[in-house]
Amino acid sequence: MKSDNSLIKKDGVSFLIPFILVTFCFALWGFANDITNPMVKAFSKIFRMNVTEGTLVQVAFYGGYFCMAFPAAVFIRKFSYKAGVLMGLGLYATGALLFFPAKAIGVYGCFLIAYFIMTCGLSFLETSCNPYILTMGPEETATRRLNLAQCFNPCGSIIGMFVAMNFIQAKLNPLSSEERALLNDNEFEALKDSDLSVLISPYLAIGIVIVVMFLIILFAKMPKNGDQSHDVHFIATIKRIFAIKFYREGVIAQFFYVGAQIMCWTFIIQYGTRLLLAEGNYTALERGIGSILGIDTSGPMTERNAEVLSQGYNIMAMLFFICSRFIATYLMKWLKPAKLLAIFAVLGMIFTLGVILFQNRLGLYSLVCVSGCMSLMFPTIYGIALDGLGDDAKFGAAGLIMAILGGSVLPPIQALIIDQGTVVGMPAVNASFILPFICFIIIAFYGWRTYKVRGL
Repeated sequence: MKSDNSLIKKDGVSFLIPFILVTFCFALWGFANDITNPMVKAFSKIFRMNVTEGTLVQVAFYGGYFCMAFPAAVFIRKFSYKAGVLMGLGLYATGALLFFPAKAIGVYGCFLIAYFIMTCGLSFLETSCNPYILTMGPEETATRRLNLAQCFNPCGSIIGMFVAMNFIQAKLNPLSSEERALLNDNEFEALKDSDLSVLISPYLAIGIVIVVMFLIILFAKMPKNGDQSHDVHFIATIKRIFAIKFYREGVIAQFFYVGAQIMCWTFIIQYGTRLLLAEGNYTALERGIGSILGIDTSGPMTERNAEVLSQGYNIMAMLFFICSRFIATYLMKWLKPAKLLAIFAVLGMIFTLGVILFQNRLGLYSLVCVSGCMSLMFPTIYGIALDGLGDDAKFGAAGLIMAILGGSVLPPIQALIIDQGTVVGMPAVNASFILPFICFIIIAFYGWRTYKVRGL
């Protein structure tokens, strides 16, 4: 095993500065992903919609990933990884800044358009940055290098969750969904306008940050690794890479992984809110979270308090995710990535069973633990699937980014289950986690089979 210095050095050339700049982009799209998940609940309340209608946020968000992945790959192949990163940052900033006119119009669909444009940018970023990182060092350490870069993605996610909790959820009007339903049209419009003013502020701020990052990378000297060929043979390349069984199965595994991740991180709000309101009491941990956030935990549990505290649990899940990813990256010095993927997926299945079967705090704690099991999955599936693809990795990356569509397809199905209220005698929100359980079965099978067949 080479020293860790070999991770970002190739042919005597160090890629430290480009690695840092590109890795910062991982944090930027992590922020976008995880400030958005709680918005399903927020938009549902602001526009007086059910959970299923609220998940249109996820449909628009992850639909942008799906639609732009292969156009991004063509663009990157024609120009360069750096051009792809810049295009991604430009679209990301445009989508975020469009929240201001969307608020002025006050129509839910305008926000969905802004999300879609923003995630077209994120699709460019992920299609560019992931394979770009793979080129910044020896091929034998590529998966470890990508796992290291991906460690900073949840750092952005933590900030996104924190901003969502403190600057959106905690500042929205405390009226419950039931109380909002009783408002007349004028009262509803005034409240909606006030809440949307709260909601858009973080998006406008991140839009400005992205513009600054765009300018830094524009003037930075970036390596031309993997940019030698600019010929585009789209159909032939797609046929070639999808004929490779381990790549094709990797796209399927990635679809179900992203679906599981988004379901667990989106519906922890619904899961926690139902549980906390049903039990009606605060634990010592929740009082501690409440004191940090300025929430009054001396009175009865309210819907807004339950929502904010559930987001607090989501942040704990993300902290566990970050720690677990660093641990998993370290363990890859001794355990093959595919084998480790299978082990973590089995652990995810076990904890998801706890989420389904427990109807008390143990279920919520199990849901937090699921995040630790998901930590290595995205970059490991990604690295395994692209192993040995060479210059075809640009289009291979696009297929894996298109698989993020799982985050658009599966959450609405889970939302439909949640809207039933009760399923087979248990709360529907508990029963709905059978979907992530199935996802982890598929991922475990992919990891174990890849380990046995290819020894990766």
